[in-house]
Amino acid sequence: MTDTPLRILLLGTHGQHNIGDELLLETFLSQLGGEHSYAINTYDLADTTARLGARYTYELIDTARDRVALLGHLRRADVLVFAGGSILKELSRATGRGRYATLLMILALVVAARWFGAKPVAMLNIGVGPIRTARGRRLARRILDRADLVTVRDAASRRLCDDIGTSTRVIASTDAVFATTPAWLRGDEAAAPRDTSGPLRIALSLNHDIAVPENWSHVLETVGAALRTVGRARALEIHALPMQSRGKDHHDAAVLDEFAAGNPGLTVIAHRPTTHRDVARIVESCDLVLGERLHALITAAKLGTPVIPLVYDVKVAELAEALGVSHLAVDLGAPFTREDVVGAITEVADEPVATRRALGRHVADLTDRARVGFDGARSWIREQTR
Repeated sequence: MTDTPLRILLLGTHGQHNIGDELLLETFLSQLGGEHSYAINTYDLADTTARLGARYTYELIDTARDRVALLGHLRRADVLVFAGGSILKELSRATGRGRYATLLMILALVVAARWFGAKPVAMLNIGVGPIRTARGRRLARRILDRADLVTVRDAASRRLCDDIGTSTRVIASTDAVFATTPAWLRGDEAAAPRDTSGPLRIALSLNHDIAVPENWSHVLETVGAALRTVGRARALEIHALPMQSRGKDHHDAAVLDEFAAGNPGLTVIAHRPTTHRDVARIVESCDLVLGERLHALITAAKLGTPVIPLVYDVKVAELAEALGVSHLAVDLGAPFTREDVVGAITEVADEPVATRRALGRHVADLTDRARVGFDGARSWIREQTR
């Protein structure tokens, strides 16, 4: 930590009722340090205030309504930090926004940072991509060239940065949440003893926004058929794990309710978690997580709960590889069968100890990498005080 507190403008996708995004925000605040003061953007001032309470010194900026305030905080800030997430990307049609909307917004901010006294710019633990067009690559290169520190969360992001050809050194890291501890994820609560009796408990995380939207009906039908097949062979309990329960059409909770209604023969227990601590309690009570959402999978892995990734975009594919579970992962953008899902579940359920042990080795490596990355980020921040 630094002896000289800084004013840090911390930008991300906060206040959209996505637990993974809010987990990233709290991770960055805890890792960068409580001695600083922060200006944080959010789409929901009340929600973000309720989540953070009085644990940090901060002001909130209404992302949607007050761009003038954003520029004012940028002018006063000592450092501009983009705090994780998939920020350098072209948007899909499903978002309802222009393909280059995010890239153009970020470019405007880093250019403005130069206008306001050459503010140092860090992009930490970010995801880069998908970027499929020449224009998108030009925009991304202009952004990266104006950053002072860039760390990326996965190998695909690093490769894309190399292909784009930025002049800024890009440092390989991993997702910021790997720097946390299981106790912190639980909210400093003691771990509940694992109950190995009773039914096989599967936490199910689904996200409607898959890369190949026309596959969605097949995804629901095939995952449902696989779980019904498993349920005929052993006692089974499904724990619906939405990472977003409001804030957009087809949010996770609605999708999981639809899944439960379409599979009346399954025992599906509905949950409505609102914080990462709620998510931690659910995944620790389960035997495995079958899921799409990146931070549901990362939370489970950190807590020692085996994961079967449902790959809906490149970031989940990269996570599966990093966790050593690519052989279990199911690619939702490709043809897959009920047997593919049943086989993955059966392998994990039949070898829980070996699965946990192998997962733990990969998590330990990713944790070390994330903490080294934050050591470097804090050192860089200290340099800005000189």
